[in-house]
Amino acid sequence: MSYGIAKQYSRHPERFGTGVPEGVMATESAAHAAGIGALLPLVTLGIPGSPTAAVMLAGLFIWGLQPGPLLFSERPDFVWGLIASMYIGNVMGLLMCLLLVPFFTAILRIPYAILGPLIVLLSALGAYAVKNMMLDVWFLLIFGVIGYVFKKFGYPLAPLVVALVLGDMTEQTLRQSLIMSDGSVTIFFTRPIAAFFIVVAVILFSLPALKLMTRRARGVLQPVARDPDHHTP
Repeated sequence: MSYGIAKQYSRHPERFGTGVPEGVMATESAAHAAGIGALLPLVTLGIPGSPTAAVMLAGLFIWGLQPGPLLFSERPDFVWGLIASMYIGNVMGLLMCLLLVPFFTAILRIPYAILGPLIVLLSALGAYAVKNMMLDVWFLLIFGVIGYVFKKFGYPLAPLVVALVLGDMTEQTLRQSLIMSDGSVTIFFTRPIAAFFIVVAVILFSLPALKLMTRRARGVLQPVARDPDHHTP
């Protein structure tokens, strides 16, 4: 979103995608702000604001900690230690970035024909290493194709990340709703609030594809301008 807004208000939007400082600064500043900001709802409400925060939430449960308002009074040493670690982590991150810039630029010089297959290979190894099951690798390939289709249709990535973070809670509330309705899915369409959000979700999900088809239809139906100086023999 930060990249899109920066491109929208830039005086030279055609330069975006070529490594201009404005685009890099927009994405990096938003990424850093989101990473730290995701810890606020995690610690205060127990709601992860990012995939990394969701992993941290699982780690807190393993340690026997219950994130929420009472965590500040029951375990103040942990909370303030976590806040202090953010300052230390930012300083260390700044030093690492300054020292490792030559290494990062060397990676960018690797041809994509080599870097692309290497990324896919490492992703497949990571997916297989979770449970040592080929099913996870097939899921990786399937969702990779789905992601490619979404990218072609212009679907943003941020809502997908939010859906991954809130997936477990969504499944729990889905079960609760189905229990309330004795297994009938009509509860999502007969209740006004639920029906309203379902309609809005369907519209927003279909909007990028509709815009793409509309632009293509306009391009096909747009009449070709005739050259007044051209005379048909």
